[in-house]
Amino acid sequence: MKSLRHSCIIAVTSFAALALSLQATGQEAAKKHHRYHHYQIVDPGTFGGPSSGLQNPQLPRAGVLNNRGTLTGFANTPGSDYPYCGFGNCYAGDAFQLRDGVTTDLGRLSGGFDSQVNWISASGAMTGAGDNGQPDPLAGFLITQIHALLWDHGTMTDLGTLPGGYNSFSMGVNNRGEVVGSAQNTVPDPNTMQFPGYGTQSRAFYWKDGVMQDLGTLGTGTDAIAALINDRGQVVGWSYVNSVPSPFCSGLNFALTTGTFIWDKKNGMKDIGGLGGTCTIAWDLNNRGRVVGETSRPGDPTNLAFVWDRATGMKELSTLGAGGAFAVNDAGEIVGYGLAPDGNYGAILWRKRERKWQTTYLGVLHSGDDFAAAWSINASAQVVGNSGPNGGVTTLPFLWEDGGPMVDLNTLLPPNSGIVLVEAAQINDHGEIAAQGPDANGNNHAVLLIPCDENHPDVEGCDYDTIDAETARSTVRPHVPNATKRLAHPRWSDRYRVPGQRLVIR
Repeated sequence: MKSLRHSCIIAVTSFAALALSLQATGQEAAKKHHRYHHYQIVDPGTFGGPSSGLQNPQLPRAGVLNNRGTLTGFANTPGSDYPYCGFGNCYAGDAFQLRDGVTTDLGRLSGGFDSQVNWISASGAMTGAGDNGQPDPLAGFLITQIHALLWDHGTMTDLGTLPGGYNSFSMGVNNRGEVVGSAQNTVPDPNTMQFPGYGTQSRAFYWKDGVMQDLGTLGTGTDAIAALINDRGQVVGWSYVNSVPSPFCSGLNFALTTGTFIWDKKNGMKDIGGLGGTCTIAWDLNNRGRVVGETSRPGDPTNLAFVWDRATGMKELSTLGAGGAFAVNDAGEIVGYGLAPDGNYGAILWRKRERKWQTTYLGVLHSGDDFAAAWSINASAQVVGNSGPNGGVTTLPFLWEDGGPMVDLNTLLPPNSGIVLVEAAQINDHGEIAAQGPDANGNNHAVLLIPCDENHPDVEGCDYDTIDAETARSTVRPHVPNATKRLAHPRWSDRYRVPGQRLVIR
């Protein structure tokens, strides 16, 4: 009987394994034949200069495109901004808005050379920064002051600075017109968080109705940056927590031990905590107050993806090694990257099912790629990101939809579009994508991708036939002319310490 029972168990187990194998094979076959929509590419153009771009399109989570399909960024003019050469080519540039196929120059401050949009809210309020053409007396070299800006209902507002300071930089705005960012004061600080070379503190600010408020810092920290704000008025940002150096956090240009805070008018500033290491950095905040990012354990052996909310606190998101969580939608679905079963660092999707976080490895785009990261996820769980070889030094953008493998966005564009996409920054809830890449001359272009689907009928030039994933993935990897992963963003991305993509896994 024992032998018979053992034989029966083996038979049942073998049958179950065969059934699972057949099911997996069927699922893989279905994925290969998943059909993707083509996309029409809309180039907002420039204001007479060679290039346009998206400001800080990755970390914290990009906010350059809203659900109305309005794309924002900057575009060159024929004028010069020498000797500042803010956009990498010495052409001046203005903030732009592309809405319903019409590109609008949003202007700049009187006497200034450049402006840009950093974030657009669902209602259409936009925030960014622009210089005023006035020398900065604290800089010690010839450079102009930069002020945070707000565009709302056709009016541009200079948000000013904190008392005594000369510079401010805004990073987010919500539907209520509340703006967050950081501003310089006059207190000496060699480890300034966002204003290198100035020697004074960077302070997180909250602006509303003409008043700029310093939000303070965590612990005994001296500097802070407010990075994100949701429609509930919750603010998330980064702060030094003490004066202890953090080699781990220095990879993000933050010299000292750094934590992440959440702030609102009722509760003030609170530290969301960590897992025992010296660096906790949030990359996104949704409208339900859920925060995602990366942190470390004692000794900072590697970076780990996390999710946080007030009810449950901080939880590590599972990977097979180092990882980070970069975006979360309002349903709580999270994307980022981490070590995958194939040994590569691939894009990851985390979903909570029955109170447990489930990990889905989206993988990498092309054979030979060893790094991929997902930057944005919409309400339908469509995901965009970048993938490439050599640790992601050069990349191509991908789109992933539930039920299908990731495909190169370039394979979904009309032939001879004239632009090779190298970066997908954001996807909105209608499947529209903010992306960018060089033309044949190596000039960068910010573009809007519109899906040729039932929600976008009668789009001029759209190819409404679909393409199966296997065909899209077999397309030859496009040549990228004179371009690398890190594009020529405005000068403030270099002058101000806005954290960017970490391509070297620590």
